[in-house]
Amino acid sequence: MKQGKLIIFSAPSGAGKTTIVKHLLTKFNNLSFSISATTRELRGDETNGKDYYFISKEEFLHKVAHQEFVEFEEVYSGTFYGTLRSEIQRIWDEGKHVIFDIDVEGGLRLKRKFEEDALAIFVQPPSLEVLKERLAGRGTDSEEKLQERYAKAEKELAYAEKFDIILKNFELGTACAEAEQLVGDFLKS
Repeated sequence: MKQGKLIIFSAPSGAGKTTIVKHLLTKFNNLSFSISATTRELRGDETNGKDYYFISKEEFLHKVAHQEFVEFEEVYSGTFYGTLRSEIQRIWDEGKHVIFDIDVEGGLRLKRKFEEDALAIFVQPPSLEVLKERLAGRGTDSEEKLQERYAKAEKELAYAEKFDIILKNFELGTACAEAEQLVGDFLKS
């Protein structure tokens, strides 16, 4: 089995991790995005097999029972997310390193599993208030879902110190440049 490195970007929803990961994918041709599986519904212009593998709760739980996930979690009540073993292997078989855009607890589980082969980066927003503004500005969630996201974000911010690096996303251009340097250095090590 070929094995590469793993670059893990975690943060509360709205902190900017997806934007930073997309930026890095344009800068490093030896990185490939790990597509997570989820039981949630598609949003906006998302595509199955590109943004996520959208599967039923029954199919997800079947894969859990057959140990097809490296890590998984019920991120929100009734909504599961997970990283398929086959997804990581697919990327390594291509001779590339895996980059993740993943929730905080999933990111820490991946770091514990892959240890020195993984770089875990926590993307820190300027403040909880800015995070709330970003989430509300998306216009994709109901007020009830926003309140759930806010509560989860408060808890997740407390996990920052458990990551290898805290990347402050106070200004996106600066955060992207810093992420490029961090990832470049890790891939050379």
